[in-house]
Amino acid sequence: MANPIEKWYPSTKLMIVLTVIIISMFSTIPPVQYVLFGAALLLSVFSGKIGRFLNTFFKSIFVIVIFIFLVQVFIVKNEDSQPLWWFIGYSQIGMDTSIGLSSRIVAISSIIIWFFQVTSVKDIVAALEKARIPKKVTFVISATIQLVPQMTKLSQTISDAQRARGIETEGSVLVRMKAFIPMMGPLVLTSIQQTDERVLTLEARGFSAPIKKTAYYSVKKTPLDYTIVVLCLVGLIAYFVGGPL
Repeated sequence: MANPIEKWYPSTKLMIVLTVIIISMFSTIPPVQYVLFGAALLLSVFSGKIGRFLNTFFKSIFVIVIFIFLVQVFIVKNEDSQPLWWFIGYSQIGMDTSIGLSSRIVAISSIIIWFFQVTSVKDIVAALEKARIPKKVTFVISATIQLVPQMTKLSQTISDAQRARGIETEGSVLVRMKAFIPMMGPLVLTSIQQTDERVLTLEARGFSAPIKKTAYYSVKKTPLDYTIVVLCLVGLIAYFVGGPL
């Protein structure tokens, strides 16, 4: 059974994302970014996706934040840089810069992660079709969203097949690099083959036919969707009228 938040209209959830992004971009103090990150965490909790959210966050965004912190504080040279060892130094300016930059990245990326975890591709496609977006544009958007998960799943399948044939795919970085190179050939060729098959499937289903299509799946806006959009707009207006923090 789908969570009530997952049933929100895609544009409603997109409005929440845009609100967080706009406030984050205009904010100049890190505490605002932390509040926005907390809001994304709460939305993930209420959506029942907190486990997946944290897993995705620590595997991607957390690594980027740590990298930015180390480079800005210890590698990048600033006016107040104090040498520690060899090319490594410490800079308070770099510390302040890294906190501001990383907090903004965390706030924006976390709400985007939440959006894609609670919004299915079929909901996005249905909403785009309902908005009378050209079907070719809709197909490109849906294919782009599905590209990374499909490539990840395909690479895992190829890796399992290679491991079943006795090829080492796990171990040190060097072993993984050696296994990655022979995997690229089947990955690229299979992707091209799947693209051809997808084109044939679309044509067989009348994708290019100049007639009006009947959708078997649709999404509808509810009064709650309009309420959330209005609240987001009011929040943005209040934020800018009161002066961006």
